[in-house]
Amino acid sequence: MADTNGEAEREPKPIDVAIADQVVNTKVNWDDSKMVTTFANVVNVLVTREELTLLFGMNQTWNAAQSKELTVQLSNRIVLTPYAAKRLLTLLTARMRDYEARIGPLTL
Repeated sequence: MADTNGEAEREPKPIDVAIADQVVNTKVNWDDSKMVTTFANVVNVLVTREELTLLFGMNQTWNAAQSKELTVQLSNRIVLTPYAAKRLLTLLTARMRDYEARIGPLTL
């Protein structure tokens, strides 16, 4: 087949179609029966070639101006593959863009 520029249209590879079809036609059921909620005001990230580890916790030092140490009580560790971490980055970037459009920019 040729398009209006005279170039042949490329047919998608069969594997591309199969993967796209799986993603588009897959229903996700969110099972929250074992979910717990934890508050965190501190996060750190450790990285190796195979995984990214997110450490979540709570700053326990209430007089930080007078103390030369901070105590962070770690509560959760999430280990992600690089691909899952990249998807998380994409989702968080989009949600923060939405948040700042509604509420206003956050400065760090």
